[in-house]
Amino acid sequence: MNELITHLPQPLATLLQSWDTNVLLITVASFFAWITWRIVYSRLEILVSKTSFHWDDLTLLSLKTPVSTLIWCWPATISLGFILQDYMGTKLNWLSTLKLILVIGIFVWITMRLINNIEEYVLNQKNRDETTVQAVAKVSRLFFIVIGALTVMQAFGLSLSGLLTFGGVGGLIVGLAAKDLLSNFFGGMMIYFDRPFKVGDWIRSPDRQIEGTVERIGWRMTIIRTFDKRPIYVPNSVFSNIVVENPSRMLNRRINENIGIRYKDGAKVEVIVSDIKSMLENHPDIDAQQTLIVNFNGFAPSSLTLLVYTFTKTVNWIRYHEVKQDVLLQIYGIIQQHGADIAFPTQTIQLDPQHAGESDEQPKLIS
Repeated sequence: MNELITHLPQPLATLLQSWDTNVLLITVASFFAWITWRIVYSRLEILVSKTSFHWDDLTLLSLKTPVSTLIWCWPATISLGFILQDYMGTKLNWLSTLKLILVIGIFVWITMRLINNIEEYVLNQKNRDETTVQAVAKVSRLFFIVIGALTVMQAFGLSLSGLLTFGGVGGLIVGLAAKDLLSNFFGGMMIYFDRPFKVGDWIRSPDRQIEGTVERIGWRMTIIRTFDKRPIYVPNSVFSNIVVENPSRMLNRRINENIGIRYKDGAKVEVIVSDIKSMLENHPDIDAQQTLIVNFNGFAPSSLTLLVYTFTKTVNWIRYHEVKQDVLLQIYGIIQQHGADIAFPTQTIQLDPQHAGESDEQPKLIS
């Protein structure tokens, strides 16, 4: 190589001999390295797009920007060292530490991008549990951030054994000072592991005025959107001390109605009850495997009460009301079909004709 350089013109030979200490040549080399990476990336992008395996696409996408940053920043760090050394006249030992931190930062950056890409891809698969995916992604991000921070500390010359020893004493002090923060953190972990609810569930608490749809489960708090679209920010530690009801996990919804018919239709009660029960047993949206009760239930002041107790197959709130409406209309049709009718509050006034003119005698009201 040196013999080849000697045959070149003197200015060019001098420039090439000092290429590794020349800022301009380092910058030009960085530019060509970046162009080479862009070409290689475009070719790899075409190759991975032809495969049915999606993880290679996610990995390549996570490398794109960090590698480009490394190609520019690493030579820039070297150039900065040359400039400062020429200006100060001494060798800068901290530049090697800066390069190591740069490599660690790029590695953590790539890992964070990869985790984010995997999380987004998995969440787009509709058969995945959003809460579990987010929990695993958060734990993974926290793990690599801690590893990166510890590596940076070691690069600065800090003793990890001494740091861990200090952490045993300092951890107690920090734990006492931030007990609420820690209780919220472990409350969030309890939600992730016990899974009383997940993102998208409708929950309510009979102990507190909390009811709505879970939007996000964070490390410190859970965001619940009420049905009038107001957000509620609940610290995770609250869920350790309250009862949480999760209607989203219902298997069925209940129809429980007391229907009153007129007293004068008493002779038709038995056949009406039989027809209503038959209708419910054959209704496509009623779960006949669950408890199904249709019976004459008692004597009300103005009606004979029929109990209708059954369960729908759907748990969707809107669909449930559609099914309930259809059931009630069919019950009304059955009652009308037999010449009976729904009762309404009435009063009957009974007068004794023999004492109609006497002032001491009051009319008797029969409800």
